[in-house]
Amino acid sequence: MGIAATDADSQFHVLAVDDSLIDRKLIERLLKTSSFQVTTVDSGSKALEFLGWNENERNSTNETFVSPQNHQEVEVNLVITDYCMPGMTGYDLLKKIKESSYLRNIPVVIMSSENVPSRITSCLEEGAEEFFLKPVRISDVDKLRPYMTKTKCKSIEKPEKRENIESTHETSEIHLQTTQTVQQIQQTVQANNNNKRKSMDEGLTQDRTRPRYNGLTVMSN
Repeated sequence: MGIAATDADSQFHVLAVDDSLIDRKLIERLLKTSSFQVTTVDSGSKALEFLGWNENERNSTNETFVSPQNHQEVEVNLVITDYCMPGMTGYDLLKKIKESSYLRNIPVVIMSSENVPSRITSCLEEGAEEFFLKPVRISDVDKLRPYMTKTKCKSIEKPEKRENIESTHETSEIHLQTTQTVQQIQQTVQANNNNKRKSMDEGLTQDRTRPRYNGLTVMSN
């Protein structure tokens, strides 16, 4: 029996990738039964296009290019893909997602009708969260929630980090202004002390040069 769906689950969006129409319909039904939002595509290339990855606009370092505008329109919290697909396999799709600096944090789950240990190991080492054997069951779908929750929490934390950075910047500015004010006060006090010392030195100099009449008597007519 699956875990009861909550209102929060309806906010999770899963991209399901499978070239088999029957398997796509099955995984879509299971995900929607768990109240997830679901988008289905029939190839790895269409999945990348939906995610905003554009192979024709990679830079010279072979880093994948992502269109932020396309990606922000529909947030994807998890990708579940079949392993054996024509053209681009699920393993190839996994690698491209994990090579992208913009998409690498999206959890990826692989599913396959063939139980091949070396294939499973390769996918897990490449960054897949799970490897499900078909037919996928509702108990498998229940395992997806923790991965999507983690992704959701990261997206919520981003604005808070930005606010902390701005707050730190403002604090630094205030500290700099305070330091400058203290330095100005110290310079003013030092200047006043120098002026006082100069006045005292001048007074002493004048006193030393004044004629002394000690011992003389002034006579009056």
